[in-house]
Amino acid sequence: MAVRIEKTGAVWTVIHDRPEARNAMDPASADALTAAFLEFDGDKTASVAVFYGVGGAFCSGWDLKYVSTLDAKRPLSDLDIPTAGPRGNGGEIPRGPLGPSRLELDKPVIAAIEGPAVAGGMELGLWCDFRVMARGAYFGVYCRRWGVPLIDGGTVRLPRIVGQGRALEIILTGRKVPAEECLRIGLCEYVTPKGGARQKAEELAQEIARFPQVCVRADRRSAIKSQGLTVREGLIQEWYNGREALIEDGVAGATRFKSGLGRHGDFQKIW
Repeated sequence: MAVRIEKTGAVWTVIHDRPEARNAMDPASADALTAAFLEFDGDKTASVAVFYGVGGAFCSGWDLKYVSTLDAKRPLSDLDIPTAGPRGNGGEIPRGPLGPSRLELDKPVIAAIEGPAVAGGMELGLWCDFRVMARGAYFGVYCRRWGVPLIDGGTVRLPRIVGQGRALEIILTGRKVPAEECLRIGLCEYVTPKGGARQKAEELAQEIARFPQVCVRADRRSAIKSQGLTVREGLIQEWYNGREALIEDGVAGATRFKSGLGRHGDFQKIW
């Protein structure tokens, strides 16, 4: 199987294992990744996912050997069936060629990036909540060279992360963007030694997973849904979104604090 899941408690590591193609995405891998993330989102025992590509490459993009076999007049005809289900795209557009790039999950996903995350692979990295990159890892719109456009969210998500000017420079030049630069411009949140991205991402995932999850998901949802809203609209959305979390998690958590947990900055024991 090109995709497998390894579980450590509430943390699931979704692994793309097609190293012979530098984890380039073909239809079978795209379908398997989509199914894996939908399974994660629907499983009550799962809290945080890590997305990782084995063999020293996160994902080298859409498999161009496969793309070369498509009908030039209708190259996306095999994707005309929209993704179904509440975590899909609502039926307006088909599944992305790279698989899960249009899913709207209710749980966080952390990208653990070693080596190239280019073209569609970059788009998959941008789909994740945040990114851990190893030294030597890099982004880049390498599909610029072959006339293959960004159709898995790259033109939507990249400007929101780094700003329009920087995003357009990266998109139009198609240049390599090394991990250290990504950290500097906000395109990733951590840089680790080479080979350390998965371990760091899983450590962060375990830390997030130990918190009250209704609250985690409510705050995540609010931050995402506030994009494009006015301040007033965002505040209204935040208020109604947060009420459920306060009911489900907040009062009980405050009671645990009152009983003596988490005092003096010691947050190791919160339950």
